[in-house]
Amino acid sequence: MDKTYEPIAAQTLGSAAASVVFSSIPQIYTDLVLVGNVQLTSAGQSLLYQFNSDTATNYSLTIFKGNGTSATSDRRSNVNYQLAAGWDAGLPTSASFGTGIINIQNYSNATTFKTSLARGSNAAGGDVTATVNLWRNTAAITSVTAYTASGNFATGSTFVLYGIKAA
Repeated sequence: MDKTYEPIAAQTLGSAAASVVFSSIPQIYTDLVLVGNVQLTSAGQSLLYQFNSDTATNYSLTIFKGNGTSATSDRRSNVNYQLAAGWDAGLPTSASFGTGIINIQNYSNATTFKTSLARGSNAAGGDVTATVNLWRNTAAITSVTAYTASGNFATGSTFVLYGIKAA
């Protein structure tokens, strides 16, 4: 069965912003994909995201990171965020942007917890990272908020949300 990516919404920041929100997500797709080309205004920050404005500790994640020489992993349970891999603490804050993709599976199913896979690389010669995220909630996802722990997304950062529709 073929899948088709359909753009739902896009945002290019005309000025620095602390967060980006995609709301009123239609429930007509099988999965969602969020693609970002992002720069942060402060070093050492992380790109985080939440579903349906849920700020409770209903999230867990596992991080896998490698740089061609070594590999590491980390696990976090009962946190109030999801981590977008490759857009994390090493994200460039100079003239370059970090690019990443988040796949959100089965987002409209109201009987299962939601999983997402975030992948990216923060700079040439930097880490390549994948993070598996779990939102322990069965609600259909109607909004996605991307934000930083502190600081802002820089002017020119772009975010595009796609829906994947079964053909």
